[in-house]
Amino acid sequence: MTGNLIYLYVHAVWTTKHREPCLNKSLRYQLLEHIRNHAKKKDIQLEIINGVEDHLHCLFKMKSTQSIAEIIKNVKGESSRWINESGLLNSHFQWQDGYGVFSVSPQNVGKVKRYIFNQESHHKVKKIDEELLEMVNLLAE
Repeated sequence: MTGNLIYLYVHAVWTTKHREPCLNKSLRYQLLEHIRNHAKKKDIQLEIINGVEDHLHCLFKMKSTQSIAEIIKNVKGESSRWINESGLLNSHFQWQDGYGVFSVSPQNVGKVKRYIFNQESHHKVKKIDEELLEMVNLLAE
């Protein structure tokens, strides 16, 4: 076999500092577009991104030369800098220090994309704590 064949997908989730619900729709849509553009410039394969007022979900397709920590640090760091420099909030913006990452098998990529796409309707009935607990429980099965 010549070259690399990599099908490594990860679903990443991170929250705003103290889970502050500061990502209103207008800001959030600008932020999501900015992150998509930034990822493209940095050769990060961002399959889909979405979120609600206090957190974001991303599905990345990893390359053999990338690490999860590098990608998350790059996206979170650059996006918080952009929000603060753009003056889109009246206060200083920060992401929470940590993040969650879940591996996704190639056959479940479509399911995860739909899940991320439907974040707004999904969070009308569930909070992030319930959502993360569900994800962990699914992995334990």
